[in-house]
Amino acid sequence: MSLRFDAITKLTDEVEANGSKSSKITAIFGENVFTLKTAREFLSDDAYKSLVGSIKGGKKIDRSNAGQIANGLRAWAESKGVTHYTHWFQPLTGTTAEKHDSFFTLKSDGTAIEEFDGGALVQQEPDASSFPNGGLRATFEARGYTAWDPSSPAFIIEIGPGRTLCIPTVFISYTGESLDYKAPLLKALEALNKHAVDVAHYFDKNVNKITATLGWEQEYFVIDEALANARPDLVQSGRTVFGAAPAKGQQLEDHYFGSIPERVYAFMRDYENEAYKLGIPLRTRHNEVAPAQFECAPIFEEVNIAVDHNTLLMDVMSRVAKRHKLRVLLHEKPFAGINGSGKHNNWSLATDTGVNLLAPGKTPKTNLMFLTFFVNTIKAVHDFADILRASIASAPNDHRLGANEAPPAIISVFVGQYLFKVLEEVESRVGDKFDEQDEAILKLDLHRSIPEVLLDNTDRNRTSPFAFTGNKFEFRAVGSTANCANPMTVLNTIMAETLKTFKKDVDALIDKGEKKEVAIMQTIQRYIVESKKVLFEGDGYGEEWHKEAERRGLPNLKTTPVALDAMMTEKTKKLFESNGIYTHSELEARYEIELEKYVKKVQIEARIMGDLALNHIIPAGVKYLTQLAGNIENLKAVGVPETTYRSQLAILNEVSEHINVVYEKVNEMVEARKVANNISDMRSKAIAYCDDVKGVYFDIIRYHVDKLEQLVDDEEWTLPKYREMLFLR
Repeated sequence: MSLRFDAITKLTDEVEANGSKSSKITAIFGENVFTLKTAREFLSDDAYKSLVGSIKGGKKIDRSNAGQIANGLRAWAESKGVTHYTHWFQPLTGTTAEKHDSFFTLKSDGTAIEEFDGGALVQQEPDASSFPNGGLRATFEARGYTAWDPSSPAFIIEIGPGRTLCIPTVFISYTGESLDYKAPLLKALEALNKHAVDVAHYFDKNVNKITATLGWEQEYFVIDEALANARPDLVQSGRTVFGAAPAKGQQLEDHYFGSIPERVYAFMRDYENEAYKLGIPLRTRHNEVAPAQFECAPIFEEVNIAVDHNTLLMDVMSRVAKRHKLRVLLHEKPFAGINGSGKHNNWSLATDTGVNLLAPGKTPKTNLMFLTFFVNTIKAVHDFADILRASIASAPNDHRLGANEAPPAIISVFVGQYLFKVLEEVESRVGDKFDEQDEAILKLDLHRSIPEVLLDNTDRNRTSPFAFTGNKFEFRAVGSTANCANPMTVLNTIMAETLKTFKKDVDALIDKGEKKEVAIMQTIQRYIVESKKVLFEGDGYGEEWHKEAERRGLPNLKTTPVALDAMMTEKTKKLFESNGIYTHSELEARYEIELEKYVKKVQIEARIMGDLALNHIIPAGVKYLTQLAGNIENLKAVGVPETTYRSQLAILNEVSEHINVVYEKVNEMVEARKVANNISDMRSKAIAYCDDVKGVYFDIIRYHVDKLEQLVDDEEWTLPKYREMLFLR
């Protein structure tokens, strides 16, 4: 019996027990997190104040207090049965990394003790050459450091009966270059805070800190584990490289927000409880558009913590799924012909005085503040659309963006009809001279028009990659497997740069004698004019938008190797270096890493296609051909007229033709890979894999394999089919 039929016969409706007995989320929320409330219990006054100062004010923790904090962390962890700790970091592999050490040690006299000192808390030394570094570290230059990030609380991860204390850290090389996602993100958040506060002081001198917030939406597929294990392509690449569309897919639109299947519901409750214990504030769960597709979303958090929580959740989901004999597929496009998965990043700005800067106010003054940050965001996206596109470029995300699916590769901004009219009205006043301080605001009736744009009055545009949704912007183009840190680093950096320029422009007008409000309004007007071509309210999927975007001069970068070029422009280098995010060498290293990751992912998929074709598809087709040929020969032998088995002859010829094409194209693809592998320049190699391997062969091989799936006897087909995987039993 093939793995496929073995998996089908063993499909289970067994529902695993929920991981928690509590019926209240509040009873378990954060129980495995070293929160400030917990710290108050386990730390001395000095250590506690030092930790709070670091978290809230960015102050450095001295070594003496670090030792006390380490002792408190160990005491708390041991009270929960923890024996080991690890520095938990996010290297450029796309996954998390950890090396576990025990609290156990031996003193010089052989006495066994439990110990965790401040040095072990603050810093550890993993091998920097073994992680992607883009040439920053040679193989013999192995030293690298993980350094504690106090702003993200330590937590305890439970794997079976084992428990480990995890300390969120940055990862840097021996010479100080960033080798992870977290370090640049923290720098971008600090740059944004500085320049956003400077602009906010035009309106409120009491603002001392501005925090970028993030609410991500994680989409994913869930299928039976046995069926997933019977698909080598799912096991090795996360997506099905072959698979004919089932008769019923998502065309009836009956899955979206439908009843959650019982097995999936049990899994959801289980991973949610794990998430709650880790302080991840999940709020929403529902069926997504495609069959077997689902989504979860949390309450908004500060960006750094939100990124850590999303990265942690993806690991938790995958691990918990195994307890339910399920497999979570986080790939952007695990199945052809139905919706792929994204990770919408809902982003906003909040002041320490309790104001959401992207929420319209109720007074002329607060509305002008809203309009300032709103227009600066649009200007940032317009001016740096190419690097924003590069931030979400990857081989799996090309299946969505390059294929005009949720959303297209063209970066545009949707603001809704109310605000679009407001921007048009502001623009129409270009050249007006305002003499009175309030006239700049009141003449435009902004105090009456903007408050109407409440959360529920701003329509949504599912085809827009960057949409305003009432009190936040939704960056919809982020891929489901992506680490949110990369697009958030770029978004916060370009916003910091735009606000910095805005402050200079406004101050220059004030220095010429303009009143503050007039200077602000004139600068806003100019920014609207300069960035209006990025505004688009229509259907982003339509071919007409492609033509219109080209007329407007907006880039349409459909593939990763081309999109990544934006990382190497002088404009991009200046952007990141002037804001202290990346040096030139760090940026070039990341460019090399992203190209290399692209090449490896396409290379793996090409190898998988060849393996499946030669070891699964063609043997099944040949076996079926043999059966057909034998049957036809038997009919001939007994004198049956050819007209009675004409259909079998037609099927035999059709199957034979598809087999021949698959075999020929797989061999040609192997040769194309060999050519690509001999290219030394990484960009040229990536383009070769994109255009000459993937572009030439993937679709045609898949077409003929999928035709064979529909022709070959179901008993002979070894790979689980879409109709079996997508409709969970």
